[in-house]
Amino acid sequence: MADFSKLPSSLLRREFVGRGLAGFAAALVSPAIGCGDDDASPTDGGPADAGPSDAGIPVDGGPVVFPARDLPDPPALRSLIADIGPLGDADANGVRLAAGFTARVVARSGQTVLGTDHEWHPMPDGGATFLTEDGGWIYVSNSEMPLIGGVGALRFDASGTLVDAYSILERTQINCAGGLTPWHTWLSCEEIGNGEVYECDPWGETPSVARPALGVFRHEAVAVDPMNWDLYLTEDEGDGRFYRFRPDGMNSNGFPELGSGTLEVAQVDSESGAVTWLPLPDPLAEGDTPTRMQVPESTAFDGGEGIWYHEGVVYFSTKGSTRIWAYEISTATISVLYDGEAITDPPLTGVDNLTVSCCGDVLVAEDGGSMQIVAILPSGDLIPVMQIVGQDSSEVTGPAFDPSGTRLYFSSQRGDGQGITYEIEGPFHEPA
Repeated sequence: MADFSKLPSSLLRREFVGRGLAGFAAALVSPAIGCGDDDASPTDGGPADAGPSDAGIPVDGGPVVFPARDLPDPPALRSLIADIGPLGDADANGVRLAAGFTARVVARSGQTVLGTDHEWHPMPDGGATFLTEDGGWIYVSNSEMPLIGGVGALRFDASGTLVDAYSILERTQINCAGGLTPWHTWLSCEEIGNGEVYECDPWGETPSVARPALGVFRHEAVAVDPMNWDLYLTEDEGDGRFYRFRPDGMNSNGFPELGSGTLEVAQVDSESGAVTWLPLPDPLAEGDTPTRMQVPESTAFDGGEGIWYHEGVVYFSTKGSTRIWAYEISTATISVLYDGEAITDPPLTGVDNLTVSCCGDVLVAEDGGSMQIVAILPSGDLIPVMQIVGQDSSEVTGPAFDPSGTRLYFSSQRGDGQGITYEIEGPFHEPA
């Protein structure tokens, strides 16, 4: 990911958001930029009492309960990813695909989304999809941009037609990846030294809320265990940690209340892979010791990136070590699913954002590398799913399937000079 971590978050909130990209460009040449540190409050300048009319404006903490939604059951699927054939030549969009698959551009940074008046954000990063009441879906996408950050959303109807676009979070910065929740919210992570996690409503109807109880550090991504209601978090530092958040209780809808709980850090036995979870003394980093340094016996992970829960296993990537990890919750043990450094001419490098199919295929997006999304099958075999050509200075971000499993969304963060968000349609899955 791009490293803007030294930009002071206190310069953001009100002054720059309203001025758009032009205001941001002017801000970057200001002598104030870069001469501060990360100690300013991540919510400086943001209103503490934002109401419903302030949708998308983060507010601090509080017992915010997002609405319970009456959604149709998602279809049962069977994966066909193991059957994907070799990639062909690049199409008109610069995307190499296997036979039977097609790609289209659904949004470009700095341009209004087709049929709407919403300008798509720069540097699109982590994303996820959400089933909607009408059988359609929403794709949310972070902006890993300093000062203006936030999250945008694309709404599709049941036929796959793009019908709306809007913002669901503003006045944050360097929103990298995140995670979806079983109660249909999006957790967006700030990748700065004093970064927080923001809980967002993909429908854009409820104001976003800061969740400082999830820790103050250089957040990358979050995954929710729907059986035990624990949250697992990665940290994008060369000596970052693997965290677990245990909420204190449940809200009125029967889901975890993220306003309070215990943040823990993993200590891994190097021989057995057994994980011991140790509480952090200062998860808000109010003292002089960064969160990751507070428990010296905890285990360092080199550049934590994407994370995803699937059937009792939490998968996550560490780009610095080119590894995909698998943490088995029931046994509290961790193992290496893929180790690119142990392979001559590895087929997958720059491991970053990831998602997992219905049937356990781990799809990993490359930051650099060959600009691919590569699937690690349950068998251990690797299959390229797509490749972008001609954009070698970019990275692939935000992979997520629609509810039917036949559409895959992702972005090229810097694209051909501007971010590009794509949709690939084809036989990734079929009804079970």
